[in-house]
Amino acid sequence: MRFSIIPMPLIVDAHADIAYNMLKYGRDYTRPAAETRRLEAGTQTIAENEASLLGWDDYQRGQVAVIFSTLFATPIRFRKTETEKQVYKNFDEAHKLYREQLLIYHRMTDSIPDKFRIIASTSDLDLILSHWKFSSQSGHPVGMVVLMEGAEGVRHSSELEEWYEMGVRLIGPAWVGTRYCGGWREPGPLTDDGRELLAAMAEYNFTLDLSHMDEPAAIEALDIYRGAIVGTHSNCAALMPNSNSNRHFSDRIIGGIIGRDGVVGVVPFNSYLKVGWVSGKNPRTEVPLHHVANHIDHICQLAGDSLHAGIGSDFDGGFGLQSVPPEIDTVADLQNLVSLLQARGYSEPDISNILGGNWLARLKRDLPS
Repeated sequence: MRFSIIPMPLIVDAHADIAYNMLKYGRDYTRPAAETRRLEAGTQTIAENEASLLGWDDYQRGQVAVIFSTLFATPIRFRKTETEKQVYKNFDEAHKLYREQLLIYHRMTDSIPDKFRIIASTSDLDLILSHWKFSSQSGHPVGMVVLMEGAEGVRHSSELEEWYEMGVRLIGPAWVGTRYCGGWREPGPLTDDGRELLAAMAEYNFTLDLSHMDEPAAIEALDIYRGAIVGTHSNCAALMPNSNSNRHFSDRIIGGIIGRDGVVGVVPFNSYLKVGWVSGKNPRTEVPLHHVANHIDHICQLAGDSLHAGIGSDFDGGFGLQSVPPEIDTVADLQNLVSLLQARGYSEPDISNILGGNWLARLKRDLPS
């Protein structure tokens, strides 16, 4: 069977731990990933976080126009070494680390606007997209929508106004368990603090990210949250039987997000694509890229359309080159999903939706003007 050639669509990557990597490992994302790998070869960074998949040049080659740039730090009980950076032991320390990361994004916007810019409004988004679509320049700025992953940087809901004014647009209450709700590895429901947080978030029109939330907490959030709801980076539990992990979305949660006109971003991380796969133990070739297409297709089948699936790579978020499908060398190679989806019967508009259009539609709907 022969297929027509589909132009490269714009990609939106709904999860990238940029500031965390800059502050913890000293990574410079104005460099190509290949240069970062060369500089880090043989270092502890590779042992902890594997080889980088991200860089401005790679975003350009892959037409990755927008990323959701995270604020993230690790609670001290999950630190791996005594000298680990970006670790907090209380809410004040979390607040300080998250604020420091947010200031990194502001400095990038101020100092290298030709490469990275915060997106806080639809007008910001329109400027980024017009540059990618109409500018004849060889390079384009990558737009950064700020996502707070794990809400312990919010010491009290009264601080949400300040976070919003500084550009945060999405909040996920959990990474592991927090005082707001159960999370990955630490299950549990929404707490009273969590319900208060969600009520306050809705007042400021934050988008709620269900990723990492334990299922009972996510189910209640779907019921009570009045604002927009998405899952920026989570895969389908139905395709990961016997994984014994609460990290994946059940069909019930995916259906709830679809019902709220949200998007689920699929993670191209081998351990989230094949049960039992372990980096350093199993070869990358065991998990070809069609596993990512399987998760995308599952979401589309549940929805009955192509309007609710997306990408949330989580690249450089604790894993790298060693733990992604063999067809991926950098983030630019997410474009390899085009031919896989086309082979499954997805049309050019469908594929454009999945790789970026769905996230762009939600941003245009949910961001302030």
